[in-house]
Amino acid sequence: MSPGPHPDDALVLGPLLRHVDETSATVWVRTAAAATVTVERAGRAWSAPTFSVHGSHYALVVLDGLVPGSQDAYTVAVDDVAVWPLQGAPESRIRTLDPRRTTRFAFGTCRTNGSHDEAGNRAHGIDALRSLAVALRDDPATAWPDLLLLLGDQVYADTTPHAELEEFMRSRRSLDEPPGPEIKDYVEYAELYRLAWSDDVIRWVLSTVPSAMMFDDHDIRDDWNTSWSWRRDIRATTWWQERIVSGLAAYWVHQHIGNLSPAELAEEEVWRLVADHAASSAAGELDLTDVLDELATRADAEPESYRWSYTRALGDSTLVVIDSRAARDLRPDSRSMLDAGELDWLDGVLRGGSRHVLIGTSLPFLLPPGLHDFEAMNEAMAQGAYGRRVAHGAEKMRRHIDLEHWAAFNNGFDEVFAMVMEVARGERGAAPETVTFLSGDVHNSYLAEVADPQALGASARVVQAVCSPIRNPMPRGVRVVMSLFARSLVRPMRFIAARSRRVPDPPFRWSVTDGPWFDNNIALCHVATDALELAWVTGVVDGGPDHPRLRTVYATRIEALPSHGGTPTGVDSGSAQGDPRARNTAGVA
Repeated sequence: MSPGPHPDDALVLGPLLRHVDETSATVWVRTAAAATVTVERAGRAWSAPTFSVHGSHYALVVLDGLVPGSQDAYTVAVDDVAVWPLQGAPESRIRTLDPRRTTRFAFGTCRTNGSHDEAGNRAHGIDALRSLAVALRDDPATAWPDLLLLLGDQVYADTTPHAELEEFMRSRRSLDEPPGPEIKDYVEYAELYRLAWSDDVIRWVLSTVPSAMMFDDHDIRDDWNTSWSWRRDIRATTWWQERIVSGLAAYWVHQHIGNLSPAELAEEEVWRLVADHAASSAAGELDLTDVLDELATRADAEPESYRWSYTRALGDSTLVVIDSRAARDLRPDSRSMLDAGELDWLDGVLRGGSRHVLIGTSLPFLLPPGLHDFEAMNEAMAQGAYGRRVAHGAEKMRRHIDLEHWAAFNNGFDEVFAMVMEVARGERGAAPETVTFLSGDVHNSYLAEVADPQALGASARVVQAVCSPIRNPMPRGVRVVMSLFARSLVRPMRFIAARSRRVPDPPFRWSVTDGPWFDNNIALCHVATDALELAWVTGVVDGGPDHPRLRTVYATRIEALPSHGGTPTGVDSGSAQGDPRARNTAGVA
């Protein structure tokens, strides 16, 4: 028999607790068959029928009328049969936002799907998300996050490190034919997500901590939308169209709809079909296969026709999550990380008036300066500034070593930087204390900051916080190179870039203030009353792989500038090696 869920399990995957605000929540599940899914909490019940996509069945149950600041346990039933919590497992709670409570959240990217035994840990390192989940389950002193923000590579569609996934794929087709041991279609995507989220501890934490997500390249394929020529070449293959349509449809089901509030769901074009079908009491389950395939085809061909980006309120802070993959303008004469429609949307939502403006983008906006200059030079060469032969070599280099971050899309970089500085100067509403980018992708973690913002007329600090990977460590040789770009190569690369009229100079200066670190990490953020507190934590196994504990790699406080009326300028920070305070994870996050 092919691997997969046990045939007697009515609940195949989930529940995942997704959007939660003060008075509402959404709960996502995948079921074994068409059914009605019911969520009960605090004496009330909410139900939704499943919809199907390529033979799999899903429901997103919307809970309304909740009490702010409440934290009650909930249960899930499928056709009136209780399926959650599992026997012997801890209960799951829905903890609504409380305007009187300071906000806490966790974020990170890049989590490979491997076993959690000694062999899996040797290959992939200890899973930082799973380590956080164990701490939340077992240690009452661990501070509870209001949100888990996963900013890319939740699944790896282009690699199959999981033996069970490979067995599933081999049971359906030959891996000697394209695309080989990569995900081929929606059915394989559904199995990939199931395996990624099925570990008991991961499944529990996703059921009880609200999550927000955004794709990056490996959710579809490495180097996705790197350049116009990459897109041309990949479209010439026999298998790409099925991959991109399946990947985007699977993303819509497993990640995107859970990012949206109930009000936003009511306006979403496909979800309206789900809601209308449920309200009509029509017989049979709604099959969204054709509708989602058509949406995915259109969204890939015409990126401006569908938006994956979104915003979310987090207490007195605002989170803006940007799609920096599907919304690119790849035309050689107008390359931009964000196309015109996406830039217009960002221009409309990027406003002050919050204590902190948090911008989630899978790719770091502020790379280490040496790497930024290197990618900017590569873009100029690849775009033909130094002739056709150089352009060909530069394009090969761009794809081979992933030179495709914001620095390699200079037009969009400059436009977004200008918006951010307007927010920091108070030109888009009252200036926040910080504008903080939250990113991953690069398989190392660091903190960067725009230099001397007050000299630029800003009263907010502009910060880049990067946390990557959750579980996918960088090879040791590459770690050396990344450290050089963050430190020793900054001046040489700036010297070279500044002397080329074809390489644009960044409009503002910044530097890496802390890092890089190369542990498997997840970052914890606390919007404290007097600062933005950040800590990067990793998993340590000294009591067996089933009982990892958290160790703080680095902790810092980002305080408001004096011109903002806050505490004096400065970052009080300490490493886990030198400051005992940094070891108290519950205290810093």
